[in-house]
Amino acid sequence: MDTPPRLAVDRLLDDRETRIIVCCGAGGVGKTTTAAALGVRAAGRGRKAVVLTIDPARRLAQSMGIDSLDNTPRKVGTVGAGGGELHAMMLDMKRTFDEIVEAHADAERARAILANPFYQSLSAGFAGTQEYMAMEKLGQLRARDDWDLIIVDTPPSRSALDFLDAPKRLGSFLDGKFIRVLMAPAKVGGRAGMKFLNVGMSMMTGTLSKLMGASLLKDVQTFVAAMDTMFGGFRTRADATFRLLQAPGTAFLVVAAPEADALREAAYFVERLAAEKMPLAGLVLNRVHGSGADQLSAERALAAAENLEEGGIVDQESGKAGLRDSGAEATEPTETAETAGSADTARTAHSARTTRTTRTANPPETGSPGTEGDTAVVDRITAGLLRLHAERMQVIAREQRTRDRFTSLHPEVAVAEVAALPGDVHDLAGLRAIGERLAAGVPAGA
Repeated sequence: MDTPPRLAVDRLLDDRETRIIVCCGAGGVGKTTTAAALGVRAAGRGRKAVVLTIDPARRLAQSMGIDSLDNTPRKVGTVGAGGGELHAMMLDMKRTFDEIVEAHADAERARAILANPFYQSLSAGFAGTQEYMAMEKLGQLRARDDWDLIIVDTPPSRSALDFLDAPKRLGSFLDGKFIRVLMAPAKVGGRAGMKFLNVGMSMMTGTLSKLMGASLLKDVQTFVAAMDTMFGGFRTRADATFRLLQAPGTAFLVVAAPEADALREAAYFVERLAAEKMPLAGLVLNRVHGSGADQLSAERALAAAENLEEGGIVDQESGKAGLRDSGAEATEPTETAETAGSADTARTAHSARTTRTTRTANPPETGSPGTEGDTAVVDRITAGLLRLHAERMQVIAREQRTRDRFTSLHPEVAVAEVAALPGDVHDLAGLRAIGERLAAGVPAGA
């Protein structure tokens, strides 16, 4: 399998023409950590960057040493060099929706909308609202021109494609037939309007009343009447931000883990970006496993472990000696062939065997400590290490097969691999370390 091109992260960050980097991918693959690490590294390389995260776990604030993040960008004081700065913020979905209402409605109408129960439900948790508001906030940040680089951590959606699809769906809903039908009675007015409502929506209102209460329709109609002048703006702004994502100054980084589901999602997203003519910078492959002892295969490590655990050929010292003395064979002993491979792991197994052989040939004097028991402990520990190594090699092989499948489908996509870490990133030092791994593009031990 041909090696894919390496993603040059530092070149991307240093390019002053790049104004927006969007980290996208399925949930749980490390988008937030990747976005934060990119922001830290960009600020260290002289960029004035802001990281917009949509992360309910709030790990970004903790790792950056900020007590809390909200809808206002906050400067991370200890980050930046050569004129670079880093700001961070967390999307407040409802507050962003409120800001839109306050900016596009007079004070009295804005108060009516903000107090409306249907609006409160819509702004707090309606399907697609979070993705739509992420788009809105991105458009706001870009319009302010206070930063030369905006890094977006997309919402933890069920599907990576939701980030592109949800804003259009919500915009279509707010500007669609259902809303226009609800607006009609208010536009007709008086009894004629109520008659139209009763005739045209009797079945719908009956169902909604049973499911959600009799007051729902009134709340919806009040909301629609108050929002009448704003509905067209939702679709217009969503379309404008969508065009911004297609612009040359935007770069998408698809983030994934070396697992079948995550890379399948990444492949779908790569294909969708190409279809939408959006600029893809490359793939960030997080949590990749490596080994500094990959010369020793899983099979050989397991064979060596079994020899130690079962007292196999390695215990048959006299039998080997007999073969050597008789000159019956000129080949290497069986255990040497089975344990050939990684120098470190093989030497560990060989050391344990040599110790056992030496002690068998020179038995301890009566009353000395239990050497035979100590040897058994060493053997068990060595066998356990060999089995752990075998498991690691099996994981590495599985991840490589998964990567190869993605690469065969998309050989043109540049890849940066980030080594799996023993724990979570919880401070700036950890984010800097991730940034260094991103820039290197290959996992430790690979």
